[in-house]
Amino acid sequence: QLKLVESGGGVVQPGGSLRLSCAVSGVSLGSSQIGWFRQAPGSEREALSCVSNSDGMTNYADSVKGRFVISTDNAKNTVYLQMNSLKPEDTGVYYCAGDLESTIHYYCSGYVTPDTEYVFWGQGIQVTVSS
Repeated sequence: QLKLVESGGGVVQPGGSLRLSCAVSGVSLGSSQIGWFRQAPGSEREALSCVSNSDGMTNYADSVKGRFVISTDNAKNTVYLQMNSLKPEDTGVYYCAGDLESTIHYYCSGYVTPDTEYVFWGQGIQVTVSS
């Protein structure tokens, strides 16, 4: 069973940067796939990015491609989401989610894996982009 804990959220001005962290426990990171999601007020949860930790494959939603970067530190069992050139529409609650790669059908190499593929979720963290 995976446990995921997000940190690093806050308030940032448009054009600024933030780095979110997702600390993972309960499983070897190398056998897992981790995704980042965002839910804006009044909107459905959106899949932003994913990483397959067995082979390092990543994928990004068009809305964040070129601005956000997902990465993994295996020594710290932590997955990061570096968010650059932030816009007001990036405001929302950010979640990391994960599961064993063996349970994933919409694998990260071909899809920004949707939320229905993940069983384990963090508590979410607020990111607000505002001047």
